[in-house]
Amino acid sequence: MRSLMGLILLLSLFTTTSSQPQTPPPPISPAANLCNGVFLSYTYSTGTQIKPNDTKSQPYRFESVITVLNNGRDELKSWLVFVGFAHKEILVSATNAILGDGSSLPVSVENGTTFAGYPAADLKSAIMTAGDVTQMEARVELVGTQFGVAPPNVPLPKNITLVNDGWSCPKSTQRGKNVLQVCCMPDTKNKTVPIGVKFLPRQQGDLTIMYDITRPYASSYWAQVTIENHNPLGRLDNWDLSFAWMKDEFIFQTKGAYPSIVDSSACIDGPQGKYYGGVDFSNVLSCARRPHIIDLPLTKYNDSNLGLKPYCCRNGTILPPSMDPSKSKSVFQMEVYKMPPDVNISAITPPQSWQIKGNLNPDYKCGAPVRVSSSEFPDPSGLPSNRTAFASWQVVCNITQPPIPSCCVSFSSYLNESIIPCKTCACGGCSSNRVDRTCSTTSPALLLPPQALLIPFENRTKLATSWAELKHRRVPDPLPCGDNCGVSINWHLATDYRRGWTARITIFNWGGTNFADWFAAVELKNGAPGFEKAYSFNGTTVAVNGKNSTVLMEGLPGLNYLVAEVDGKNPSKDFRVPGKQQSVISFTKKLTPGINVGSGDGFPTKVFFNGQECSLPSTRPMSNGYKGHASTLILIVLPVLALLVLWV
Repeated sequence: MRSLMGLILLLSLFTTTSSQPQTPPPPISPAANLCNGVFLSYTYSTGTQIKPNDTKSQPYRFESVITVLNNGRDELKSWLVFVGFAHKEILVSATNAILGDGSSLPVSVENGTTFAGYPAADLKSAIMTAGDVTQMEARVELVGTQFGVAPPNVPLPKNITLVNDGWSCPKSTQRGKNVLQVCCMPDTKNKTVPIGVKFLPRQQGDLTIMYDITRPYASSYWAQVTIENHNPLGRLDNWDLSFAWMKDEFIFQTKGAYPSIVDSSACIDGPQGKYYGGVDFSNVLSCARRPHIIDLPLTKYNDSNLGLKPYCCRNGTILPPSMDPSKSKSVFQMEVYKMPPDVNISAITPPQSWQIKGNLNPDYKCGAPVRVSSSEFPDPSGLPSNRTAFASWQVVCNITQPPIPSCCVSFSSYLNESIIPCKTCACGGCSSNRVDRTCSTTSPALLLPPQALLIPFENRTKLATSWAELKHRRVPDPLPCGDNCGVSINWHLATDYRRGWTARITIFNWGGTNFADWFAAVELKNGAPGFEKAYSFNGTTVAVNGKNSTVLMEGLPGLNYLVAEVDGKNPSKDFRVPGKQQSVISFTKKLTPGINVGSGDGFPTKVFFNGQECSLPSTRPMSNGYKGHASTLILIVLPVLALLVLWV
């Protein structure tokens, strides 16, 4: 009897549990119901004080929710939402989204950040789903740390907006104490994705990465990765590409590139080793959740196991298309193993959080991978047909110059004997207390005599101080710190005459890295249209952002190698010698009427080396005072002397 009663009780519990309704989604706010576009809201949920106790900058935990609701007519593909955080926030976790710039958590987002939908990147419309909010809405739950805003005060961001092209968002408004919201509408030129169109069109950017699935299998697939440079001044040297696997995938083998660290231990100790019990993991290249892939050296191009792939094996150099279109991209392939539940031929999830960097190159910020129409490749059999990829994703990366450059510029002129050197601490390296005690990080750099340009900074002190005393200029104590740059460029205004003018550019390599196929570019807003010739370089004008105001220069064939700094002939007595390249550049005034060369038009407003923008001096060299007075005196005295001669 007791066993029967127990069975009845158990069945009743099971029935009750299984019949409980699912938790309904949170109700839609009245403001969202009034929005016929994409409704965004940021809702602060809760916050608590956390350790350590700090009266100046107290940290607090915060929890918030971002809501993205598509009330428009068409599907919202690959949604992107920017949140303008304003309280030194550090983001620790985020559900249903990744950071659009590829950063891994935890990360500082004090200047704001963009969220991209993941794993569901697209939001369908009510028309497509008969009003199913679960397919129309994305909810991103955030946990992080903010500083200085103690409860019950609410640390709301400055703004929230939709970043997708073709949408217009007014200024976000605050509702109550803890909600920031906005309704974004298609602008008049918006081309929304109509029903039935599967993929977004391919986007333009400074650099694009294609992730093409060329051979899919149930438990693995081959992917081809194409990195292509589209910026006329963009460049990568020794490129390092990284991304994050989201579902425990691992790289079995590669062709045309290689992981920077070969390590399969994470697979052996993880779920991969249990599922693929028959795989010899000593042959697996990388089980890292975030692998770093690097290009192969030139010597591996004909390697039957690793090379023999077009556009591979160039030591990681990707040139601007303006220099050499055939060297403006890199391609490699990799075999990827998947994990359950994705062990079927159609279940493929591309890696997320893409990042790419180079050596002494501009920084790149990459967006989330976006599904696009399948790429087409020439048929390997040689037939006049194309084969399409099984699936294709595009990652768009754009240049963001680093806050601290790696190169700097000095100015000089025939009008003045002194050289205006690179700025103090132009390339950083001046943040420690030890540096502050030995040199001044705020004093302007001392003017230099011409011969000082070839001497390392640490050996210039005597020349610089003697020159300052000769020119009756104050010598600060302590002396200014150096520029700390690996590459410096001197721009010298050489001549200025009625029909034209000339300049001399000298590039110094103070670092330990040789630069093959180097290039430099100068923006001359009023002078570039008059460019005639670079006598020791290949030079040409290029259009940047639609303006033909930039002169691009590279080494001549056989002279395109900028060597590293080396010891002098007698290291015990002689200074170290930088690598150096130099050329005179001529300009005509025929195409630039009204140009004022000596007063500023003859000096560049931007200078780039290998794609990275260099630090410029704050001032330009002006005419020597005594020269100006002497010229005026001569103009006054000469007529008087002539009259005296005639009188006699």
